[in-house]
Parts: sequence; structure tokens; C-alpha cells
Amino acid sequence: MFLLTLLVTFMSVFHSCSKNNNLHVYLPGDIMIGGLFPIHQQTNRTEESTVHSMPSFRFNIQMLLRTQVMIYAIQEINQRSPRLLPNLTLGYDIYDTCGDVSLAITAALQLLTNQSDPQKCLIPTSTDSSSPQPETKVVIGERYSEVSIAVARIFALPSVTQISYASTSELLSKKYKFPTFLRTVSSDRFQTTAICELLKYFSWQSVAIVGSDDEYGKYGTDSLKKLFSDNNICVEFVEILPGDFSENSKTAGDLIEKINVSTAEAIIMFTKDRNVRIVLEGVIKQKLNRTWIASDTWSTSPEISKIEGIESIGPVFGFIFKQNDVPGFEEYICSAFNGSTKSFLSHCQLSQINFEDDTECNCKTSSQSCLHYYIDRGESYSIYLAVQVIAEGLRGLLRCENGSCERTNFTAVEVQKVNISVDNTNIYFNKNGDPSLGYDMVFWNPSKSKEGDDIRKIGEYWPNEKITFHEDFSQWRKKDTVSAFNCSSRCKPGERLILKSGKCCYGCISCAPEEYSLGNGQHTCVNKTEEFLEWTDPFSIILITIAVFAIVATVVIAIIIGINCGTPIVKAIGSCLSFVEVTSLLLGFCTAFTFIGKPTPNSCVGIPLFGISFSFCIACILANLIQILHGFSFDPSVSSKIKRLNQPVAVVVIIAGVQVAMSLAWLLVVPRSPVKVPKPTTILHQCSMSEDSSKFFAATIVYNSFWGFVCFIFAFQGRQLPDIYKNASLITVSMVLFLIIWIVFLPIFLTMEGKYKPAISSAAILISCLSILGCHLAPKCYIMLFRKELNNQNAISEYIRKHYERKEMSVISS
Repeated sequence: MFLLTLLVTFMSVFHSCSKNNNLHVYLPGDIMIGGLFPIHQQTNRTEESTVHSMPSFRFNIQMLLRTQVMIYAIQEINQRSPRLLPNLTLGYDIYDTCGDVSLAITAALQLLTNQSDPQKCLIPTSTDSSSPQPETKVVIGERYSEVSIAVARIFALPSVTQISYASTSELLSKKYKFPTFLRTVSSDRFQTTAICELLKYFSWQSVAIVGSDDEYGKYGTDSLKKLFSDNNICVEFVEILPGDFSENSKTAGDLIEKINVSTAEAIIMFTKDRNVRIVLEGVIKQKLNRTWIASDTWSTSPEISKIEGIESIGPVFGFIFKQNDVPGFEEYICSAFNGSTKSFLSHCQLSQINFEDDTECNCKTSSQSCLHYYIDRGESYSIYLAVQVIAEGLRGLLRCENGSCERTNFTAVEVQKVNISVDNTNIYFNKNGDPSLGYDMVFWNPSKSKEGDDIRKIGEYWPNEKITFHEDFSQWRKKDTVSAFNCSSRCKPGERLILKSGKCCYGCISCAPEEYSLGNGQHTCVNKTEEFLEWTDPFSIILITIAVFAIVATVVIAIIIGINCGTPIVKAIGSCLSFVEVTSLLLGFCTAFTFIGKPTPNSCVGIPLFGISFSFCIACILANLIQILHGFSFDPSVSSKIKRLNQPVAVVVIIAGVQVAMSLAWLLVVPRSPVKVPKPTTILHQCSMSEDSSKFFAATIVYNSFWGFVCFIFAFQGRQLPDIYKNASLITVSMVLFLIIWIVFLPIFLTMEGKYKPAISSAAILISCLSILGCHLAPKCYIMLFRKELNNQNAISEYIRKHYERKEMSVISS
């Protein structure tokens, strides 16, 4: 009876909220719990309105019942107090905020006032730890995110914990701004992710978003836009409803027109339920049919689902917090008021609100005449969870066991550390104050009855997981096919989007050969990067440095040979042939530059030119080896054969002439020319290598390698000859290096792709020429400069004499 009397007083106070400055119901207790609820909704403030005046408002019967859930849960805990909180009772101080920020701030300040002395405000004016703490330790509320954000800043000052049962804005997760804020519902960050996962599951590629000019709508809309951008889902339009949005506003008419012409596959309504009602009533009047996605504010709203004609708007998918029944609450309401709405309002002195009472109510009757119609399993359970979190948290914080509590005081911030289970629902808070709860997914099934849509649960979503369906909705999935003229926001790599019709209907066209696109929503093609071995590349700089050094060294050697022309050592390396050899090496070093930079018709002659220059070099070395073998061969039969070959000019002309003919044929028949090889994001510039050109390339390499191998055989045979200048031995080394280099080079050249392929060719040419320059000519220049005593005929004769004396002695001794 006491509870019923209290309820009458409570509702009477709420009814007079436009006339009374103390808009709250109060029950004293050892630990006070505040409450902020929007019992009245949509205050229309005028210029003459004061902070406390509300000239226009309407009751929300469902919010009345949700407020009663908090009172019921606290009363239930007090009845269990000897076991749960020994010698302690919970009290409450509940205010109606009317969903208005200024009224909510006023209520918050009242909650922080010492209830024993209404004139004394206990909000700390300094950081002095001796300042008294407010009696209200925890506040449950508010419903709307924008209101919760406003009052959370106030509650943070004295470290009063605020637990919201419906505020889902992502902003409230920022602990550095709202250190004492908790909630028993998931953050919009997870709800927007769930909406995105739903679109991906159905392969929907274009949507429209309707938000509102408040923290809930703005943050939710921004989060959706970012998610859709990251997942290549096209947003056809975004409409942000102003704070004064009404059915007669220009914004409403414009929005209905946008929906009418929209080609979006789904329209997301991420705003307050009162805005949704205005929009859907306009949609019904225009007889529009679309697919809708509802946010948690209206996914299960009976006021919207029962609008006349709501079944004509089309299917509605929605997300709601994990739901459950408040244990015993339904039975309590039914027994207290016989389940009758009219009886309930009469006791609350709200009998001026007309409800037909022709229905005989019981706890299962679903009619506006019966209270059961207004009981929900979403926000009501979140309120119940909030009270249970407080009670169970206090029991652990105050160390209440065996009929007593070790502590008599606590800091409100400690409530954030609870980890409890309530009716198989485990709840704990992460570092951002967000709970470990997911979402249920609902579907509004168009009903043939006049009572609107039937809302049923069809699946669920848990943070960081995929959506799971409890029913088969595969028929809703769109085939994820992409063609050049399908409305799509996905293109293959190398294609870009073009606008076809409307604002979200695109086709895919291929980019030009010199352009590329990554696809997947790229609206433009980007020029490919030109790729070739640039002069500034580190590899190029190394090659250029080596080539310049080699050219300078070659010129110096040519000068030294010219100065010492006619001396025995110059005759030993071929006399006039040495100048041909030096010239061919100089040409070989110069061809190394043709492989660097952007290929041109002139630079693509590098390998044929190298083939010619190196064939002259090999021919000169071979002619020199023949001369050495002829000079030191005393076997008449061998000497006659060598004598026939000892025709230096003929040897050079024949060997080099074949290579010259081969290279000229290559340049005339299938000349190498610059080509562009398209890659995914680059264009590779290189010299062409056709099948016929490859044959000439192979013939060039094989031909020079063959004569190099012949030189190696001749040099190896003459390594024991009495040659004071060691020509044969040094040539053996240079030919071995040449053959090894090209054996290694060929596999690399044939398999390698990219801009560094020409660099490999240039490096092989430089090393080949350097091996001959360093092993054959450089040692002779050293003798000419620093061992001049060896550069005369007497030294040669003396060396030969000693060579044969040692040979004769070894024969005698053996």
C-alpha cells in the first residue's frame, strides 16, 4: 500500500512539472541513487519561456513505466537488504528532464545538493579533500545522448558515477572527457559497425542516411559515413534534421521528396524516434515503399510500429540492445492496476488522457487499453541492469558478508570495476565504460491486421564478430556481380567508376593503357609511373663511375703503349694489334652508357655494338697468342701448323668480320627499339627483344664465348713457354673471368624483369672488358713504367737462356 501511495505522489509531481520547480520524487536511504528520465517529451520553448517553464509537453506512458522499473528494482533490493546489503537501504531521487538539456542540468545540480539542507550545494569549490561529498553517489540516466553528455560533465566534478540506460553516442566513450560515465547499452561504434555488416551481408551498395543535429545523430552519421567509405558502399545523400524539425517544416517536405526520387537500396534512420515518426508519417501519406534500417532509438518503438498505414512503408531492419524481461515487473504492474492503462493513469491523476476501456485486461493482452502493451524488454531491462550493477557493485565494494559490511563509505568511481552476472547476463565495463553486451537484430514483418507491424528478432551481432541470422534471409542477398553497366561501387583493378544515373548508380570503364586505378570505388584513373634505369639511380651511379674510370685507364694505357711503341714489350703484346685491342676495349666501355636512362632507338644498339667491339678484342688476343706459340715452338710439325695460322691481320679480319656481319644483320633485319611494357601501376621502358632478336642475341654471346674459350685453350697450352712477360698465363686468367661472368649473366638476364635488367647487361660488359684490361694490358704498362730493365732484348734473351738451363738440369737430375 505504501508503494502504491508513493506511486500516486510520484506521478502527481510529474504531472505538475510545468508549475513546480522541484520536479522529482524522493525516497530517503543510506545510499542515494539519482534518476534522470524524460517523462515528458518535446518541450517547445518560446522566447518568454524560463528554464523551468514548459508551456507545451506530452506524456510518454512507456517512459512512466520505465521510471517505475527503477523504483521497483530498488524496492526489490531493499526487501533483500539483510542478505544483499546488511543494515543498508537504497534511496532514490528521480527527476523528469523532459528530454531537455537545460532542465536536465537543473536536475543534475539538484541531485548534487545536500538533501538534508536544500540550500547547501555540495559541488566542491576546491580540491580540498575535506569537502563533503554529495549524498547521491550514483545517477541512472539520461536516455538521450545529448542530455547525458551535458550532465556527465557536471557529475564528473564530484566523481558521481552516471549509468545511462540508453545513451549510445561514441563521444561518451572518451574517458578523458567523461571519467565517471558508464552505460548498460553498447556504444554506437558497435551499432554502426553492425549496420555496415548488415549491408555487406546483403551486398547492398547504395544507402541514404537520415541523422539529426545532436550528439547521437551527428556522431552516428559520421561513423556510418566513414565505415561506408572504407567498405566501398555509396552514400546517395545525408540529411541532418535540425533541432526544430517538425512535420510542417520545409526540411520535412524536402526530405520526403529526396526519398521519393532516391535509388538507394536502403534508408538508414539514425535519429530520435520523434523525428522518425514525422518522417514515416510523411512517407505513408506519399505512399512510398522503401527498405529501412532502424537505429536503437526506434527499432522496437510501439508508437512508430503501430502508426496507421505503417505496414505500407516497406521492410524494416533494426538493431536493439540485448533484451530480457525484468523479473516480476509484469506481474507487479498487472496486480497493482489490474493491467489497465486507464486505472494506472487514474491513480497517477492523469485521467484527463482518454483511453477506451472496453478491453478486459490481463497480463498478456496487447492493447493500448492495457499496461502490458507498453512494457518493453529493452530499455526497461537496461534500467534494471543499472540498478543491479549498483547493488551488486556496492556489496563487493563495501565488503558485505555474514550480515555486516566492513566499509561504510566508498568512492563512486569504484563502481566502474564491477563484473557481475544478472539472470545469465554477464556485464562488466571496459576502460571506456562500455559494457560487454551486443545487439539483437529485429525485422518488422508487414501485417495484414490494422495494428501495424509485428516486430520479431531475426539475429544478433556481437562486437568484432559477424552478424548471425536465426532465420533464412538469403533471398534478400543481392548477387555480387559487377559488369560495365550495373549499378555498383566496386570495380576491378584497372577500371574506374563513372556516374550513370542518379547519385549512386555507377558503371566501370577501363583506364587508358598509361593509366591505372585500384578499383573498389576509385572514380579517377591515375597516370602510371614511368619506370626505367634513371641516371640518378644508385646502381647507375656505380656503373657510370666504373665506366669513366675504365675509359680513363684505357686512354692512359693507350698513351703509354704509344710512347713505348717499338719496344720489345709492345711487340710481345702484338705491336699494332695492341692499338686495335685498346680501341675495342674503349668502345666496349662506352657501350655501358647505352643501358642507362630512358631507352631510345640509338641506345638500343648497345649489345650489338658490344658484340662487335669484343670480337675485335678477342681476335687480337688470339692473334697475339698464335704469335707467342709460333715464336717459342721448336717442334717442326707443330711449328708448321702454327706458322700457317700466324697471320694476325687475317685472324682479326675473319673473326671480327663474322661478328660484324652478324651484328649488322641484327640491326637491319630485327633492330631493337624502345617499347613500353604496361605493369599494374607502372610503365616499364625497355628495348624490345623479339624471338628473332633473341636468336641474334644468343648467337652473339655464343660466338664471342666460343672464341674466348679458344683463347683459353691456346693460353693454357702456352703457360710453360719462356715468356718473360707471362702473356699466356695472364690471358688464361682473363679468359676464365670472361667465361665465368657470362655463364652467370645469361640465366640472370633471361629470367630477370624490371628496370634493373639493363644494369645487369652493363655490369657484365664492364667486368668482361676490365678483366682483359687488367690482366693483359695493365701488367705490361707497369713494366714499361716501373720495370724498364725488362723492356729490352738482352733481358728477354737472358730469361730464355736461364729457362732452358733450368729445364736441362731438371732433365739430368731426373
